[in-house]
Amino acid sequence: MLVQMAATGMMVGVIWFVQLVHYPMLHHSDGADREQGHLEYTQRMSWVVIPPMFTELGLQLGWLLQDASPQSWTGALLLLLIWLSTFFLQVPLHQKLAQVFDAELQRRLVRGNWIRTLAWSLRLLLLGWVIATHQL
Repeated sequence: MLVQMAATGMMVGVIWFVQLVHYPMLHHSDGADREQGHLEYTQRMSWVVIPPMFTELGLQLGWLLQDASPQSWTGALLLLLIWLSTFFLQVPLHQKLAQVFDAELQRRLVRGNWIRTLAWSLRLLLLGWVIATHQL
């Protein structure tokens, strides 16, 4: 549980930074090297987020198998929401923004990312509560 909380905590830090700093500033990347810059951003970001995301996924599945409590199901549903939002909202918007900057696409990216920001934050609170109350 502590490792899962650490992975989730890392993602909470990353997602809040992305939500409040990075995504709102994407309009500054509408230059001649936009495509290359966006590609480099997604590659670098992958190195940061893939390990903790897969750590969360594996440990969450283990938690469900060990203890199918309402808390473990809540954690799993929040993680499912994060993954669905990532691959069906954020990734397609990033692919479009890599081709051409569009202010409306950027706004949709920022608004849609609140799903992940809030879900990861709730997961961290849930894990902290479970650990603090020893509800394993």
